[in-house]
Amino acid sequence: MVSWRLENQPNQRRRRRQPSRLIEVDAWIDSSLWRLYHAFLAWWENVTIVSRRFRARGFNRVLVEIACEGLTLGLAGFVLLFALAQPAIKMTRHGLPQESDYSVLFLDKHGEEIGRRGILRAAAVPIDEIPDNFVKALLATEDRRFFDHFGIDFLGLVRALTVNAQAGGVVQGGSTLTQQLAKNLFLSNERSLDRKIKEAFLSLWLESHYTKRQILAMYLDRAYMGGGTFGAAAAAEFYFGKNIRDVSLAEAAMLAGLFKAPAKYAPHINLPAARARANEVLTNMVQANFLTEGQVIAARRHPATAIDRSSSPSPDYFLDYAFDEVQRIAQQNGIKDRNFTARTTVDLDLQKLADESVEYHLRQYGKNYNVGEAAMVVLASDGSVRAIVGGRDYGVSQFNRATKALRQPGSSFKVYVYATAMQEGMKPSDTIVDSPITIGNWSPQNYGRSFSGRVTLANALARSLNVPAVKLYQKVGFDDTVKTAKAMGIESNLRGDKTMALGTSEVTVMDQATAYTVFANGGMNSNRHAIEQLTDGAGKVVWDARHDLPPRHQVLSEQATKYMNEMLVGVSEHGTARKAQLSMTRVGGKTGTTQSYRDGWFVGFTGNYVGAVWFGNDSFRPTNRLTGGSLPAMTWQRFMEAAHQNIELKPIPYIDDPFPANSGKVAEAGEEGTGPAAPETLSKKAQDVLSHIAEGLDAMKPLEPEHLASADTAAAGPAPARSQ
Repeated sequence: MVSWRLENQPNQRRRRRQPSRLIEVDAWIDSSLWRLYHAFLAWWENVTIVSRRFRARGFNRVLVEIACEGLTLGLAGFVLLFALAQPAIKMTRHGLPQESDYSVLFLDKHGEEIGRRGILRAAAVPIDEIPDNFVKALLATEDRRFFDHFGIDFLGLVRALTVNAQAGGVVQGGSTLTQQLAKNLFLSNERSLDRKIKEAFLSLWLESHYTKRQILAMYLDRAYMGGGTFGAAAAAEFYFGKNIRDVSLAEAAMLAGLFKAPAKYAPHINLPAARARANEVLTNMVQANFLTEGQVIAARRHPATAIDRSSSPSPDYFLDYAFDEVQRIAQQNGIKDRNFTARTTVDLDLQKLADESVEYHLRQYGKNYNVGEAAMVVLASDGSVRAIVGGRDYGVSQFNRATKALRQPGSSFKVYVYATAMQEGMKPSDTIVDSPITIGNWSPQNYGRSFSGRVTLANALARSLNVPAVKLYQKVGFDDTVKTAKAMGIESNLRGDKTMALGTSEVTVMDQATAYTVFANGGMNSNRHAIEQLTDGAGKVVWDARHDLPPRHQVLSEQATKYMNEMLVGVSEHGTARKAQLSMTRVGGKTGTTQSYRDGWFVGFTGNYVGAVWFGNDSFRPTNRLTGGSLPAMTWQRFMEAAHQNIELKPIPYIDDPFPANSGKVAEAGEEGTGPAAPETLSKKAQDVLSHIAEGLDAMKPLEPEHLASADTAAAGPAPARSQ
C-alpha cells in the first residue's frame, strides 16, 4: 500500500504543475489592451499635431466662435420650432380638409332669400383657363416671387419690413400665397406667434406635396372675395355677371385687389375704394414688368363697374353656422340629397340691430378700453337663433367668435354653481361666510380684495363675490356643477378643477346663450336651432323642427328656477349689471370679467329674448380694465331696448312683478313713461363721419383764457348804446 503511494506521487506532482490555458488568454488580453492603449496615444498625438495647423487665431477665431454658436442656437431653434409645429403636423395627417359638396339656399324666417352656402363658389375653373392678366394682377400684388420661393419668401419678408419701417406702419405684408392658402385651409385669422409658426410649417408641407400651379389653383378657388363668395369664379359672377374667363383687364385688377380686404374693397359696397385699389394693382403690374404703362392706360381710363347689388348685406356669420347645422341634420338623418332650401330662424331686423350695437360700442369705446373684437348671440326663448355676430368684420376674418372661439367666461359661469345649489335645496336667503380661504396653494380673492363676512347667496351673486362662489362650489361638488352646466346647454369641455367656479374653463358665446335660456323657459331646455325647415331639390320637406327636434325636458326644478331668476334679476337692479336695465321690462343676467381683463361678458334674458355678449382681443391681449358691466352690458342694453319695441312683452317666469312700474304691456317707441325710443341704426358711412368728428374734437387744443374772453364778447353781440 505504501509502495503504491510512492509510485503515484510523481504523476500527481506533474499534473499540478501543468500551466492552465486561461493564463495564456489573460496574458494575451493584457498585452493587447496595452498595445491598443499606446497605439491610441500615438494616434491622438498625431491628430493633435495635425489639428494645431487648423487652430484659428485672432479675428478668424472670432468668426469660428460666432459660427459655432450660430449653429448651436440654430439647431436649438429648429428643435423648438419643430416642437411648436406639432399641432400643424397633426392637421395635415389626413391631407387637405375636405370641401363640402352641399348646396344650400337660405331663407329668413319670413321666407325671403338671404344667401347661399356650399358650392356657391361655382365650378372650379382650370388654372390654364384663368385669364393671364388676372394671374399677373394677383402675383404682382400679392406675391411677385411666387414661382421662386419654397413657401416662405425671406427676401419678400425683408422688403416688407423695410417698407413698413419707412412708412411707420403696416403697408405691405410679407406672407406668400402659399402661407395665405395655409391660413385659409387650416387656421384662423388670430394674430399670434403660434399661428405664424403653424402657418410656416403648413406652407412647407403644401410646397412639398403640390406643384406651384396646383397651389395657385387652390388659392384662386378657395379665397374669400366678399359678398359671401369664395373663389375667383364665383366673385366674377357676383360682381360682374360674367365668367372668369371673360373678365377684362380693369375687372381683373379689381378682382385681384379684393384679396387683401374683401369687405373694404368690395365694389358693390364701396365702388370708389374698389377702383382706387384696382389702380394700385395696375401700378403693381407695371412695376413688376408684367405690363407696360401703355397697356394699362385703357384700364385706368375706363375702370370696372360692378352689378348693382344694393340689397341688405348677407348675415354671413349666421349663414356659416346654419350651413354647419344643415350638414349635421343631413348626416344624422341619413339624407342623401345634397341640394337644399333651408328656412332659418334669423330675424334680419334683429341681426342688423345686433351688428349695429356691437360696432357702435367698438367704435365709441374700443380704443379707450383697448379692445378690438366682440361677439354676440341672440336666441328667442324657444331656442331659435335670431342673430349671430361672429366678429367685427366678416370680410377681414371669417372666424366665427360666437360659435367657435373658446374663452373664459369669468363670473358669468357662477350661475351654474348657484343653480346646482338651488337644485339641491338651498335658498337665496341662505348665508355663507365671505372670508379668506386657501385650497392647496391657491387663495381666491374678491374683486376689491376685501371680505364682507356673512352674506346671503343673493347678495353674494349680485355683488359677484368670488370667495362665496368658491365655497359654494366646494359644497355642491365639482361633478354636480359640471352635470348642471352640461344639462343646461354647455357643449364645450369643462375642467372640473378647483378654479372652475370663477369661470376658468373655456366656453363659447353660443354655449352661454343656450344655457341661460333655461332661466327664460322656466327651467326647461330650449332645443337651440337655426333651421326651421329643410326641403330637398324637389321641394319635399325632409326635416321640420316642429316634428323632428327631440322633446323638451325639465332641467331645473320650478323652485330652483324661481330662486335663480329672482337672484339674476337682482344682479341687474342692484348688482354688477345695472347698465343692462331696460325701460319696459325687468332683466335677469350675469356679468363676467376674466383675469387680467382679457374677456368681458354679459349674458342676460327677458321673457322674450336671451342674449350673450363678449368683448376681448383675438390675441388674448389684456384690455384696459374692461369689465362685463361696462361694454358688454351696454351693448346688450342697446340691442334689447330696441328689440323690445312694439312687441308683446312676456314676463320672466316666476317673477311676481315682471314689469317696471312705468311700463305697459307693449312698449311704444317714444311713448311717455316708457323710456327712450329705440336707437336708430346708423349707416356705416354716418358712423365713420361721426367718429371722424369725435376724433377731431378730441385732437383740438383748448382755447387760451384771452380767446375765451374774446369769444364770449363776440357771442354776446355789440354792447348796447348808452343813453345820453
